[in-house]
Amino acid sequence: MDADKRICGRDPDSQYVELAVEVFGMLADATRVRLILALRDGEQSVNTLSATVDKSPAAVSQHLAKLRLARFVTTRQEGTRVFYRLANEHASQLVSDAIFQAEHSLGGTPRHHHGDEAVAQ
Repeated sequence: MDADKRICGRDPDSQYVELAVEVFGMLADATRVRLILALRDGEQSVNTLSATVDKSPAAVSQHLAKLRLARFVTTRQEGTRVFYRLANEHASQLVSDAIFQAEHSLGGTPRHHHGDEAVAQ
């Protein structure tokens, strides 16, 4: 009978709270946040991402490996090149929401409250 009960992951005593903390921990790095932002536009290679976030390919590969283990990104191999993409829309949404929250800390009216054209910029 308990199988019929749906457990809400958003309850304060949910088993998912600890996992959510791990998700936030994974995003507690500026390079990983930048990588997720860069991957919103679609799959990219390590070298392309490296240029985008201004880090060495080795450093980017290490961050991507962590994001892959946490299931934020997936890969596709083409010959010797590996392409990364977001596993789903949730990581992108989390990062966007965190940036919107950060905009609130600056005072005034955040750009994301100025309409769709401000958010797209």
